[in-house]
Amino acid sequence: MPAYKLGLYEKAMPGNLSLVEKLTAVPEGGYDFLELSIDETDEKLARLDWTDAEIHQARRSIEHTGTPITSICLSAHRRFPLGDPDKVVRDQSIAIMEKAILLAARLGVRIIQIAGYDVYYKPSTDATCAFFAENLARSAEAAACLGIMLAFETMETPFINTVEKAIRWVNKINSPFLAVYPDLGNITCAAAGDSNRVQADLESGRGHIAALHLKETKPGIFREVLYGTGHVNFSEGVKTAWNLGVRSFTAEFWWTAGASAEWKVILQRNNQFLRKFFENRKAMQTETEQKRSEILR
Repeated sequence: MPAYKLGLYEKAMPGNLSLVEKLTAVPEGGYDFLELSIDETDEKLARLDWTDAEIHQARRSIEHTGTPITSICLSAHRRFPLGDPDKVVRDQSIAIMEKAILLAARLGVRIIQIAGYDVYYKPSTDATCAFFAENLARSAEAAACLGIMLAFETMETPFINTVEKAIRWVNKINSPFLAVYPDLGNITCAAAGDSNRVQADLESGRGHIAALHLKETKPGIFREVLYGTGHVNFSEGVKTAWNLGVRSFTAEFWWTAGASAEWKVILQRNNQFLRKFFENRKAMQTETEQKRSEILR
């Protein structure tokens, strides 16, 4: 068994690549799995309605390349949020969730990262929070039926921008199939770049963190920040997550048209940047074992 796994976010690669081309590029870049994106675009939403033949083709591509798809980033709820005041939109949101869970089960996906907000393009109110709670509970029940883990992404909006806030919802729903999948970059922004606050926030999720997004950010800038140029303390973030038992990590960055000629080089370079924070994992493992011994005593 590997000590840990480092996956690659699908949008780190050109969008015009086929699924098999992306699955092939993942290990070539040094990564262990692909995190599939189902965002709010019609193109990605169409994946939720793949036919049996399309599902079969995707499974064949996974088997042929040997690259698993072990997680899905489900950001489609930005457009169709669980807490939308419009019942028609809420019904669409539940349909999206149920289809995503079915797709995950058929592809062998273990974790669906879900968006941590009640609404995105509309104002958050007591009513949207209540609708969100109701539909989140329904979602957890659906996930439990097929044994798929739903896990909150910590977002760039105040509704759930920290692990601590996500845990409140996890405790409220109280399902073994609802956890947290923090974005290290986003919680660093929420902590105003204070690494000690970031580590404390991760600690608040002890026992409920399914995986960790490794993304670079700057104050107020949440996307397309080059690794090493922002304020994220990857060394301490990885160490803290490791000590909390996290072993699944995903490199989250975006391909841009201007980098098209060297996107494979960028994959490899970013892999090398992130892997170095795991090089001292023997020492991290020793610390983890010491803490485990303390707990058992």
